Amino acid sequence: MSLAIFDLDNTLLADDSDYLWGRFLVKLGVVDAELYESENQRFYDEYKDGNLDIYEFLTFSLKPLSEHDMETLENWRQQFMDEVIRPIMLPKAQALVNKHRDQGDTLLIITATNRFVTAPIAAAYGIEHLLATDPEIIDDRYSGNVTGTPCFQEGKVKRLHDWLKTNQHSLDDSYFYSDSQNDLPLLKLVTHPVAVDADDKLASYAQQNDWPQLSLR
Repeated sequence: MSLAIFDLDNTLLADDSDYLWGRFLVKLGVVDAELYESENQRFYDEYKDGNLDIYEFLTFSLKPLSEHDMETLENWRQQFMDEVIRPIMLPKAQALVNKHRDQGDTLLIITATNRFVTAPIAAAYGIEHLLATDPEIIDDRYSGNVTGTPCFQEGKVKRLHDWLKTNQHSLDDSYFYSDSQNDLPLLKLVTHPVAVDADDKLASYAQQNDWPQLSLR
């Protein structure tokens, strides 16, 4: 039984859920629109360029979670799923997930986006296992801090190795699908790296190393 690993944003989704959550908060009017939109775009551009400071970004992106109670956040998240996420879920992505499921493979999403945003997206794709950046919860409220290792770049590798030990799984005959140069550390580890609607740097690396490339758009 192989492990099939999927990046989420711009891989299984036709956009970035972290960035879109920030824009959704602006739309709701619960953050300073001009400042938040500007910073949200700056961090997204840095991510795409491969030079994001993940801790600086998490200080920014987790702060709104700390300012509202869990019930309010969950209601907003349901609205976000219905209005923003479901329209960018990709039929070809679901078909790829189903193909690996039908083969008996273990399915895992690994994403830098925080678990609050991504847990219902993983569930919507029918993927049981999720490794995501984990916001800290104290007394049933988000603290605004991150707990453990952020699931980003080399952090994805560490988090995956921890998961493999806990779940007694291996990377033998493993797959990883991703769009981003930020995932090169993990793509280099698996048996079958696949570039999906890849950014320029990943597309170039994939071509040089004869990795398969595909589009789910």
